[in-house]
Amino acid sequence: MDAIRSAVQPITHNLPAPIRDLGISIVGETCYKALLLDVDVENTECVKFAVSKGLGIGIIAASSIVKVPQILKLVSSKSAEGVSFLSYLLETSAYLITLAYNVRNGFPFSTFGETALILGQNVVISVLVLNYSGRATVAAVLVAALAAGAGTLFAENLLDMKTLGYLQAGAGVLGVASKVPQILAILQEGGTGQLSAFAVFNYLAGSLSRIFTTLQEVDDKLILYGFISGFLLNAVLALQMMYYWNAPSQKAKGKRKAKTVLTETRSTSTATLKKGPTTRRRG
Repeated sequence: MDAIRSAVQPITHNLPAPIRDLGISIVGETCYKALLLDVDVENTECVKFAVSKGLGIGIIAASSIVKVPQILKLVSSKSAEGVSFLSYLLETSAYLITLAYNVRNGFPFSTFGETALILGQNVVISVLVLNYSGRATVAAVLVAALAAGAGTLFAENLLDMKTLGYLQAGAGVLGVASKVPQILAILQEGGTGQLSAFAVFNYLAGSLSRIFTTLQEVDDKLILYGFISGFLLNAVLALQMMYYWNAPSQKAKGKRKAKTVLTETRSTSTATLKKGPTTRRRG
């Protein structure tokens, strides 16, 4: 360890000022000194804190594109088959409340930053699902309602912290409940339809990581229990995704069956026409 420390310290002690300032802003001056200047890897508190920060930044970076494959899948197929609007509506509402709760409590951005990014992508997906379901007017109403809700949640003169705390408790329930319609939709369809596997598995990994970062950085049971419950239901969705990986939906099966019957009917008709009436010569 002494050999590693002597090799690393000349580098860490001479880092450019912007990198040094960035490191201090992420892990704090105490842990920056312990981990980078003193290279004290036995300082478990700082090591866990640094890992938590790294996971938080990684989750935020991944969340910037986590729903993009789902958006592209909807746009390319122009179909909302297998995607539950109710699931996205509940999740979007929960994320909006959680974002306001974290911002107004002044929690570190690394512990909730992905909420804002996923919220924006959820709104896009919800609008696409409504449009492809023939409910464009409802999509406009949804956007207006979310804008009004955001204005109320972030305004301290309209909503006090005690009430927002109650709403956050409800948001935890909404976040968990938002997975149930999607799970039921998959069971009903007998397949995952246009649901993105990339989004499902990234959600699973992200919710697991968030349990760790919340335990390390945020002393709030409301947020912790929400992430634990979300992880369990995300695990169910991931298992469904694996089970129905190559299985066509019931709608697709119906189309295939109808196509097969139509093909068989046409073949029978063609064979009858070819056979036609026969005449025998009598002697």
